[in-house]
Amino acid sequence: MSQNPLKHTTIALARAWNTWDGERPAEMVFLPLGLRVTPMAYAASTKRATFFKPGEGLRFGARAVDASQVEMQLAHAGTELDFVWQKIGPFDLTGRWQTKKLGEWGLRFWMVMALSSEDGVAWTYDRATETLSTNFGHRHVAVKSSQGPLMVTAHASLAGLAAEYEEHGYWHLASRATAGTVMAFRYHLEEMPELTIAVAIRDDATAARQRAAAILAVSAVQRATPLPWREVQGERSIEPPSDAQNALAAIRDVMGWNTVFDRINRRSYISLSRNWNQEKFGGFGVWLNDQQYSTYLVDMLDTEQAHENLNVVIAGQTPDRNLPCLLTAKDAWVDRSQLPIGSFLSWLMFLRNGSRPMLELAYATLLDNHDWWVRHRDGNKTGLVSFGNSPVGTGLYRGTNIGARDESSMDNSPMHDGARVDNATGTLNQWDVGLNSMLALDAEMLAQMARELGQTVAADRLEAEAATLKTRIQTEFWDEARGIFANKLWTGKFARSVTPTSFWPLLCGAASEAQAKRLLHHLDDPKSFGGAWGLPSVSRDDPAFKDNIYWRGRIWPPLNWTVWQGLKRYGFDAAATKLAAKSWALFSRAWDKDRHCAENYNADTGEVLDQPDTDGFYSWGALMPALALAEVMDVSAWTGWTLRNDGKDLAFGPVNTPIGSAHFAINDGVMTLSQHGNRVLSAALRGQLTNLRIHPGMLTAQVPPGLQAGAGITLYVRGQPRLVAARQAGRDIPAAATENCLRLTLAATGVQPEPLMVVFETA
Repeated sequence: MSQNPLKHTTIALARAWNTWDGERPAEMVFLPLGLRVTPMAYAASTKRATFFKPGEGLRFGARAVDASQVEMQLAHAGTELDFVWQKIGPFDLTGRWQTKKLGEWGLRFWMVMALSSEDGVAWTYDRATETLSTNFGHRHVAVKSSQGPLMVTAHASLAGLAAEYEEHGYWHLASRATAGTVMAFRYHLEEMPELTIAVAIRDDATAARQRAAAILAVSAVQRATPLPWREVQGERSIEPPSDAQNALAAIRDVMGWNTVFDRINRRSYISLSRNWNQEKFGGFGVWLNDQQYSTYLVDMLDTEQAHENLNVVIAGQTPDRNLPCLLTAKDAWVDRSQLPIGSFLSWLMFLRNGSRPMLELAYATLLDNHDWWVRHRDGNKTGLVSFGNSPVGTGLYRGTNIGARDESSMDNSPMHDGARVDNATGTLNQWDVGLNSMLALDAEMLAQMARELGQTVAADRLEAEAATLKTRIQTEFWDEARGIFANKLWTGKFARSVTPTSFWPLLCGAASEAQAKRLLHHLDDPKSFGGAWGLPSVSRDDPAFKDNIYWRGRIWPPLNWTVWQGLKRYGFDAAATKLAAKSWALFSRAWDKDRHCAENYNADTGEVLDQPDTDGFYSWGALMPALALAEVMDVSAWTGWTLRNDGKDLAFGPVNTPIGSAHFAINDGVMTLSQHGNRVLSAALRGQLTNLRIHPGMLTAQVPPGLQAGAGITLYVRGQPRLVAARQAGRDIPAAATENCLRLTLAATGVQPEPLMVVFETA
């Protein structure tokens, strides 16, 4: 046996144990060794075994992103169990089930814990101690359960284990063994309605066995109480949880459950849906915009995972310098890209995490991708871009109308119905308002990145591009008759169908004040984009709305998120809050009932699985709870780090912020920011505290309008602070320094936010 047995060494040890396998989400894998612990169930009533594949009897429960705690509900043939994995340390794992409902006599329902490995190492079972052991070079593994298994059997594969049950039933003794490469601990629920299994990894065989036994001794105390369906370790107890806490937990659970290990490319990544990872894509599938949204979402929780997923995006760059639309184990759509939103998301991440390495990694590739759009999608050389295909690669649909539409992410949207691919240019014969708006935003965000990195020449060029394109959008895509922005055919005729991309001129800052105000009317108009659930993917009065097929009428999280961002840019806070509330109500309705995080929703009923063209656990669905969270705390391209106090008590965390992982709470009208149990800032004021920056010896922010004199902010520091300056709108304000804190008394504010600056020293 090799003395250097590690298989995958690119994952932090704290995350080494995880639900890495795309096909078996209930399975825990210790990635460095390729060690697998796989739950399986067999029901005699149906003569079927299951590994609880995606969509096969597993309800995704609460979990930590690093899998330190993973909860799920398992169901098979009418029997239901609660199951939880917990990591006691990086090398220790426990799994525990508790039976909630029996669908048949418990003796005939068997739970199996299978032990195997990537390399097929041999296991040995010691009957005297009821312990299963193996070694990977110098690493030793011991497995023991709180009750000894009724049978221990050996098999050539996991598939062989399932086949034996289905062919021979549970009363089959021929596979009993004390050694093998796939070993099964077998239990039935009459004897073991609840059980704990422990896995310990050490560099000594005796130490591993002793540790497994010790883990069970500690766990024995917990077995008498029901398994909790609670927030995972690392979060404070909040009863009842606030909407913001529930939203953060939903983002965490969706990102965690959709994280898998791509064994083809040997990397961790967040799949757009683990339901699609294997069957649809053959082992991995990277859809560009989906991957970029997941990178942004997971950065709220784990910057390391955000970096990993950014690498997945960057690694796909083609020799033509574009980022491809889709890369899978089966196909590569290198002839087309997708909407250039990556720079916006990367800039938001930088504002949150401050990681220059991530910014530098993203910038060069995203700049190449931006320039590719200008070179390859200005088909008729007008300075405006259209979706299209390039004559490269062998991807499915290359050179077709649907292939060109794929670049929009909105493949079958009616906004493309009147357009066709122009063979001479390779693009649709239609200028797209959403694409041009996104390209203008792309130039603007890349300019911000360039200035941060000292690339002033590039920043000047990009700012000029953005300004020119915004002017073109404002003048050439505005349909005065309808009071909305719309796509335009090369003939000069406006497209009939309008979609939420008609609001994207707000996102890039292209709309005039008058145009922006007219757009607001469409958000509330029940014949346009109003209604109980918002936003439909085409105007409700469009004939295509009734199709309720994919982008023809259904509600999509990325559209809600991007429109919300545009509303916030223009200061339409009330409209943004209303859209966020609709989004959260729609999301939580399906999440609370069925743990569905939908790819899209029925725009009339809010249903998720009312037709087959949707997925119930889709990564970008977490953009909906992200809006609910952003209404309380956001890191914005427009208002910086923003904290909002509307007077309602709440608490949530931990969440990544510009000062690191933190918790936020509002109690009795006072909002408090804390880290590691220590207060950082408290503010007794209502409204939004924007552009917040906290540095050693300095705090700056914009305090909200409409404050009465006397509102207070307290900054908590170490030691005895000495005030250097405390100014609001350029005027000195009262400040009191005591040990470990600095208290500020704000002046009354007018109708606009006012700048606050505090400078101090500590002894």
